[in-house]
Amino acid sequence: MRNVRSRRRLLVAVGTVLALGAGASACGSSDDGGGSGSSGGAKGKKVRLITGVKSDPFYITMTCAAQAEAKAKGMDFTADGSAQWDVSVQRPLLDSVAASRPDGLLISPVDTSALTPSLKQIQSAGTKVALVDTTVTDTSIGITRISSDNEKGGRVAADALAKLMKEKGSVIVISVKPGVSTTDARIKGFTEEMGKYPNIKVLPTLYDNDLPATAASQIQSTLAAHPDLGGVFAGNTNTGQGIATGLKQAGKEGAVKVAAFDAEPDEIASLKAGTLQVLVAQDPAAIGRQAVDQLADAFEGKSVSKSIGTNMVAITKDNMNEPSVSKYFYKSQC
Repeated sequence: MRNVRSRRRLLVAVGTVLALGAGASACGSSDDGGGSGSSGGAKGKKVRLITGVKSDPFYITMTCAAQAEAKAKGMDFTADGSAQWDVSVQRPLLDSVAASRPDGLLISPVDTSALTPSLKQIQSAGTKVALVDTTVTDTSIGITRISSDNEKGGRVAADALAKLMKEKGSVIVISVKPGVSTTDARIKGFTEEMGKYPNIKVLPTLYDNDLPATAASQIQSTLAAHPDLGGVFAGNTNTGQGIATGLKQAGKEGAVKVAAFDAEPDEIASLKAGTLQVLVAQDPAAIGRQAVDQLADAFEGKSVSKSIGTNMVAITKDNMNEPSVSKYFYKSQC
């Protein structure tokens, strides 16, 4: 997930572009995970995309790239997404797509296990499934999994914050909810990396259920309870927006350093304003584009990469105007 959605090593110069496993690993047969569309090419194949939260610029950026790639390959492509990050919202979308029996499905599951039975069913019926951004625990699901190296991204955020905090004080993680593959990995990487800094106290992780207002309230409560708070790691975009708002209301913007995931328009504005200090941006366009390419390879009987890691970049106020960095900014529309 970024957004949720996200799945990090010392960052001395936080403006360094990070190539996190841009290559693919472990190629497998295109017959894995579904039998339809194994011949006849990609043209005309019916492909559906279900994103985590359709209004999130991370997923909008992914959708735009996937749509353009599918169009170039002559695929019949449509996309939809959850109105919010919730299994009960995403499951009906998946059931509807399953009923239409597409040749291929790109999906960002909002839970690591709850949707597995539905995904098994659609895959067994012959649809080739590609997991994008988020994944499920069951490794039999999906012919390919394409995501950022979220654990390393968490490590990058930890090192960046430790440097900005002069390696002392308290730090806290605020994230979406437990059980989301991307954000769980970010938290793991962050907390493990912070263990290298003995003078920084890591407070218990808080979860805001992807609600910016909750994150704003949580950061204000944390400030009241821990006056030595020096840093915050926002696990996803909505959380980062809420933290920025909460710090501004408390008069602590800039004083408390913030590292956030993603590079959505509001986060870029907060970076310019100095409320956020570091953005660990993913490459959702590459995720969407490469997922379509992998399905096309499967349809054409070619080998498919079982796992692909996409690039990331650390964005700061100092480097954000460089073309090699600004190309990672997310879109709010195609």
